[in-house]
Amino acid sequence: MAADYKQNPFTLAYEGAITENRKGQVNIHPVTYQLHGLDIAANVYTPANYEAGKKYPTVVVAHPNGGVKEQVAGLYAQRLAEQGYITITADAAYQGASGGQPRNVDKPAYRIEDIHGMADFISQYAGVDASRLGLLGICGGGGYSLAAAQTDKRFKSVATVSMFNSGRVRRNGYVNSQLDTIQTRLQQATAARAQEAAGGPVLYSGDANLTDEQIAKLPFDLYRQGYEYYWKTHAHPNSTFKYTTSSLLDLMRFDATDQIELINQPLLMIAGSQADSLYMTEDAFAKASGTKDKELFLIEGATHIETYWKQPYVNQALEKLSQFYGKFL
Repeated sequence: MAADYKQNPFTLAYEGAITENRKGQVNIHPVTYQLHGLDIAANVYTPANYEAGKKYPTVVVAHPNGGVKEQVAGLYAQRLAEQGYITITADAAYQGASGGQPRNVDKPAYRIEDIHGMADFISQYAGVDASRLGLLGICGGGGYSLAAAQTDKRFKSVATVSMFNSGRVRRNGYVNSQLDTIQTRLQQATAARAQEAAGGPVLYSGDANLTDEQIAKLPFDLYRQGYEYYWKTHAHPNSTFKYTTSSLLDLMRFDATDQIELINQPLLMIAGSQADSLYMTEDAFAKASGTKDKELFLIEGATHIETYWKQPYVNQALEKLSQFYGKFL
């Protein structure tokens, strides 16, 4: 169903992806900018008949954990551009095509700063109306978007799709399945950091080359369908599940809902009714007490990963996002 990244000149890996920029249509503009001394690789999408002298509402799109800008974040960014928004999606620092060593550091503070950095860059982009800036976070990017929007009031409205609270999952396990090993895993993360500091090899977690049989036996839809999405149907060479084990020192003390009451902007949280990650969206939504305008929208029948690519579900999410940003941007 997806575009093959090898056949796409922009290496986009989603259905209906742009293959060339044409006058009068949605166009894609690969850009690079600096954030704390690192090169950040991003794609900016401009709407049909874009004119630099006009002013457009704009949406920053944060990608999932392990994802890159060419996958679901690009799909949502392109589809929003089709509705008249300028959009940007960037690879997180230390990940994808962005700079930073060692590779695949995954620290919440960095991921949150990536979102502030996208806002910095796109606010200066020709045609952007910085007073109408929205934020969309998908999966892990959704959790980090909730954290970024708590204090960054440039974002006038905040939406998440299939929000994933990375800290909670790294700490407690998915669906709280690893509560009895928290201290053991913290010891492993501590040892990994000590090894790095002593000049030893960087250790990684989360990386696995599983057989189809092993994938089929995974206990959760998110993991089974996630392997299918990231390794097969929508694979991209810059996308990987692995992250430095030492990142867990930061991840395991993070929670996307800490201080969530600071969000006073309109908030829309979208999730699949069949997603085994739904508990995280429901928890965050209940705790978001600081906003007068909040809505939880369930896509009937959808799992977490199906909101990334299954057209009927993507269409429902985008219709809801269009109404939301249309009202609040």
